[in-house]
This record gives sequence, structure tokens and C-alpha cells, in this order.
Amino acid sequence: MRFHYQSHYHQPLKGEAIAGLFLLLFPVLLPCLFTPFTYASPSTFSEWNVIKPRHLSLLRSALEGKSSNGEQSDLWTPLADQGWRPCLESVNTPSALPQNSEGYLQVFLDGGLNQQRMGICDAVAVAKILNATLVIPYLEVNPVWQDSSSFMDIYDVDRLINVLKDDVSIVKELPDEFSWSTREYYATAIRATRIKRAPVHASANWYLENVLPVLQSEIQQLRCKVNFKALVFVPHIRALGDAIVHRLRYPPGETEALSSDYLRVTTDQNDKQRPQKFVVLHLRFDKDMAAHSACDFGGGKAEKLALAKYRQTIWGGRVLNSQFTDEELRSQGRCPLTPEEIGLLLAALGFDNSTRLYLASHKVYGGEARISTLRELFPLMENKKSLASSEERARIKGKASLLAAVDYYVGMHSDIFVSASPGNMHNALVGHRTFENMKTIRPNMALLGQLFLNKNITWLEFRQAVAEGHQNRQGQLKLRKPKQSIYTYPAPDCMCRA
Repeated sequence: MRFHYQSHYHQPLKGEAIAGLFLLLFPVLLPCLFTPFTYASPSTFSEWNVIKPRHLSLLRSALEGKSSNGEQSDLWTPLADQGWRPCLESVNTPSALPQNSEGYLQVFLDGGLNQQRMGICDAVAVAKILNATLVIPYLEVNPVWQDSSSFMDIYDVDRLINVLKDDVSIVKELPDEFSWSTREYYATAIRATRIKRAPVHASANWYLENVLPVLQSEIQQLRCKVNFKALVFVPHIRALGDAIVHRLRYPPGETEALSSDYLRVTTDQNDKQRPQKFVVLHLRFDKDMAAHSACDFGGGKAEKLALAKYRQTIWGGRVLNSQFTDEELRSQGRCPLTPEEIGLLLAALGFDNSTRLYLASHKVYGGEARISTLRELFPLMENKKSLASSEERARIKGKASLLAAVDYYVGMHSDIFVSASPGNMHNALVGHRTFENMKTIRPNMALLGQLFLNKNITWLEFRQAVAEGHQNRQGQLKLRKPKQSIYTYPAPDCMCRA
């Protein structure tokens, strides 16, 4: 994330102060150190061989379980009122917003959809601190996804400007006199108006005097307002998301073909049909994550060699094989859950083969072969491709940010959200659903790692351990600790006691 600032009055910018702010916010603003590379093609076809189940005894027991009426299960019971409400009042009253800003603030954001989302919130906060007019942020082209989607392709700009009009001045583009200030201009050299780092050897007092004042509660509230109220996806993403949610709630008959006309389906038929509940599963099992974890996922020598080559090619030796054994990594909860393992977790929690499951994910490492056991456990598993026609998906095809935006939208409209492994989508949706008091199951990675290492565990023992280990991991509100992000833990900064 980079800030560029143009002053109306050509006064010297207090670069040290702003740089100090940036440095202090760096842990929040910094995108994930390693960007997902899930579209990277496999180095050899051999690593895509059919993967045998690693927990065959548990899988057989789970598959033998009889279908039950999931609607009656406590799993589907919404979260009880936890005594907190969204609290997003304007930081300023309309009359308190200064009439004249000190200049324009340009922001260039890299990373994926959710990293950029957090950067947008912080950019609004910085503009507020500086009394600057924020130019709609520029989204960098991700070098891996090659997604050139602009801010206006993803978010409803007019809503953003309107919701925040009493807090921060926002414009869609710079005035003509600043037309020279482009991404290319700043890429060619270090410019005086580019703010990047704090002064070398800055004292503790410097930070206390220049940075601490800007981190007060009103700025946190503004971030909350941007994230939970002002940032809304553009209409065509919401329309496609609504269509997918509709089809999950009211599955079409076997003879009904998906087409663009389905977006305009009437509600007459739905009035006679009881809406079904569904789970959104964010299956974050891509090649990037598998390689970075240094865990063994049962693909044999070919897979190990492919992941080692990937680590060297992508990170150039910056990520080495772990010093820990696979058993140690798993017992510490540091191995991503495979599709088979997340399927066993869901089955142990009480979901059965009548559960409607929406798979929110980019390409899974190992392809359909890796997902086969999950699909065997949950035959009613759907995704964007199965629920929307090619015509409906045309505007998001090949656009990683737009694809992720649709998944985010569907995730926010599901009865339950489950993320297979921690990550940016996990953090964003956990926070957003906490804000709305919606059920979200967070896997206990350390517990599951230890359970899956026990090859003699029975299905009954596994189910009991899973149930006990996830009693307080279904969306119960937790207050943010000092170093935690408000985007994941919105209380108490973004919420008030009822």
C-alpha cells in the first residue's frame, strides 16, 4: 500500500509524521507475505494422481451414518443475542467536517480482495487524519492472478461517497491540474510527494508525539464504518450473489436449466417451497498454501518434489523446508486441512449428506481428485459454476477479485460459514459475521491435527472430541485484544453494548 499526496497550497508536507503513521500501521496494512498462487499450473502431471483417503476408517464410518433431518439439528440454530449491536455513528456531525481539505490523497493497493478491503478502510482513516480529500484507491494488477479489475468494477463508488460524506471528502478522480500524478509517474523515481517510511532512528517520543494521537477511537470507528457500511459490491455482483443464494435456498427442479433468465425468476413457485438452509465452506487448499506449510498431504514423492520445486521457483529460497516433522506441524495446528479432513470435521459436527454446501474457493490443489472424498460426504455440494450459467458468469470470468467478491457476498448470506484454514477471507468474514451476530465455525486446528494423527481413534471418539473442542468456536463474540485487528474482532471498537 502506497500513499501519494498533493497539496493545494504547495506547503511542505510533514513527511516524518505521516511516515510514522504508516510504519505504525504497517502490521495492519501489510498484505499477506505470500500472495496465493492457486492458478499456478502443476509442475508435473504425476502430482495430480488420485489421492487415496488418509483417514479411511473415519471416512467409512462417516459415510455409513444415516441421513437425518438437518433442519432439526442445533447446528442450524442462529446465535443467541450476545448483548452487542453495531455502532457506526459518524465521526463528525455534518457541520464539523472542514470545508477546505489540505490536498488530495492517492492510494495504490496490492494484494487480494480482502487485503485491499482493509487497505481501503485504512486509506479513509489516513485521509481523515490529514484532512485530505481521498481519491478512489487504485488497485494494482496482481502479478499472479493478472486481474486488472478497478475499484469501480468491484465496489459501488457512489454509495461509498454518500455514506462517508459527513466524515471524509472522497472524489472519483483528481482535478485536471493534477493529471500528471499517475501510477507510472511514481514508478519511475522517488518523488517528494510519495510517503513510504518513517525517519531513521526515530525516538520513542517522536512516535508518541506524532503517531499516537491519530490512533484514537474515532479513527477506529471510521474504519468500522467504511468496512461494514460503506463498502458494498457493485450491482451485478450483488445480483449474481442473490441468484446463487436463491438457488441454494430454493433448488431448481431436475428439468430446470440454468440461464440468464433465471435471475428474474418469480416468487410464486417459491411461496410453496420451504427455504432450505445452507453452509458456505471456504476451502483454502491451494498449491501456495500447501507448499508454504511444508506439511505432507499424502501425495507421495511426486507431490513432495513438486511442492519443493514450487517453493524454490516462487520464493527463491526465502521459504525453506520446515525444521519440524510433519507430526510436529500437525500437532501444532500448522497444517492446512485437506478437503477430506474438513469433510470429516463437518460430519463429526453433525452435518450429513442432506446438507447443502456451497464451496467458496479458487482452484484446489490436486483438482477434483482431491475433492472427491468431500463430495462423497456431501453430494449436494455446489459452487459458482454449478449454480450459475456461463452467461451469468461472463462478467466475472478470469477476474480473481470479482470471483472472490461473489463468494464473499454468498458467505455473508449463508446460515453458517466455515473456513477450512485461517487466511484473509477467513478473517474478513469472521469479523463481518461477528458484526452481524451470525454463526461462524472456526476449526480448532491444533486439536484436529492431533486427532488426525491418531490412527486408532474410533468415529465415536472422534465425534465426541470434535464436539467438545468446538463448543465455543461457532461465532461467540470475543472482544478485541490490543494487537488484534478490528476487521476480525469488531467489538468493542465497532459495536456497543445493547
